[in-house]
Order: sequence, then structure tokens, then C-alpha cells
Amino acid sequence: MQLPKISVQGFNASFNGKPAVKNLDLEIFAQERLAIIGPASSGKTTFLRSLNRLNDLERGFSHSGDILRDGKNIYDPDIDVAELRRKVGMVYAVPVPLPWSIYDNLVYGLRLAGIRDRATLDNRIEVALRYAFLWDEVKDRLQEPANVLSGGQQQRLCIARVLVLEPDVLVLDEPCSGLDPISTAKIEDALVALKESHSIVLVTNNTKQAARASDRTAFLLLGDLIEVGPTSQIFTRPTQKRTNDYLVGQFG
Repeated sequence: MQLPKISVQGFNASFNGKPAVKNLDLEIFAQERLAIIGPASSGKTTFLRSLNRLNDLERGFSHSGDILRDGKNIYDPDIDVAELRRKVGMVYAVPVPLPWSIYDNLVYGLRLAGIRDRATLDNRIEVALRYAFLWDEVKDRLQEPANVLSGGQQQRLCIARVLVLEPDVLVLDEPCSGLDPISTAKIEDALVALKESHSIVLVTNNTKQAARASDRTAFLLLGDLIEVGPTSQIFTRPTQKRTNDYLVGQFG
């Protein structure tokens, strides 16, 4: 039996006493793409930011329950939170390249982690850019400012910037929300390649993207997990009426 990479057990998250995620039980496995769907204010981003404890930075945040990564509770007092955030890497909806060259964007996190050897840096950068389907487009432009890239290229650069740190879990919060169909397709292709070596959690408001780009899908509504299952089953034979109503556009 396959053990989960991440196991969420009875997890609750609140901000200033207002619940955002309620009693959530969910497992995330190695070599899978899990899509999280649901209307606004359903707790999708809160859940995503719980996986690497980014919610800890928000005033008024409180939680209960457990999130286990490789069997270890991420809220245990001996957890190195900086290391957790390197291993559970996050990509945001809006790409924010640093105001430096493409190369310096990619080596920044590595240097913070104490890696200085040029050959190691160059190898990690090439591997990450290839995973992000960006190497062929920028390999001769690494010293150019990152802000000259197109929006889609900037988003793939941000994915590569996470990947150079060699995370084992990749979480993406609406990574294609502002992108054209060609750029979206490239990112979805990258997720197919990445799932061979990563667990991937994709929050998306685009149900068609969830249907294309995931192996399992979880539907959240007002902080509650309504249903989770194989993507093909969720989109064709949901077991819960609220899931079906959301997917056919009756609300959301």
C-alpha cells in the first residue's frame, strides 16, 4: 500500500477566529497531480499555504489538527521551517521575477542555502529550466534582465526558481490565471514531466484545467472538503450533488 507524501488529518485553519478550513482530512501521494477546485472563499489558498506554513506569517492565524510530511508533523517544534519551505515549494498566481538577470533569479535561493560552486549552480539551473520547458528559450540569454521575458516565460522562470531548490512537493496557486493558452499548455506539459519526481498540488478556478492537468481532484466549499477522487470520476460521476452543481455552473 502506497503511503502518502503528505497526510492532512483533522486540520482546521482560522483567521481572527473565522474558520477558513474545517476538519480537513486529505492525502497527497508521490508522483501525482492533485487539483483543488471550488468557488471563492472555499479555503483553497489557505490549505495550500498551510502545507509549508506560510499562513504562520499572517496575523490572527490559528490552526489545529496535523499535517504530516513523510510521517513527520510539520508543526513539531523541531521542524526547520525554512527547510520545509524549500522542500514544499510554492508558485503564485502572478509571476514576480526579482529585478536582476535570469541567472541571478535562479541562483538567489541556492546561494541563500549556502551553495557557491559554479558548476553545481549551473547544473541545477539547467535541470530546473529544462523541467520548466524554458531552457531552449533562455539558455543564451541568462544574463538578460528577467523582466524582458513574456508573462508566460516569467511564470515558468518562477517555477524553475522553485525547482532549483529541489523540492519534493510543488504547490501552485492559480499559476495560469493570467496566461494565454500557449503558455498555459507549456506549464501543464511541465506538470506532466514533474509528477515523475514530485507531488504536485494545483489550485485552479479553471475546471477545464483541473480536468486536463490532474490525476485526482478535491472539491472544497466554504472550507469543507465535499468530495475527492480520481479526476475522471469527479468530472463525470461525482457522488455529491454540490460537486455536480458546481461543475455544471449552478454556483461559483
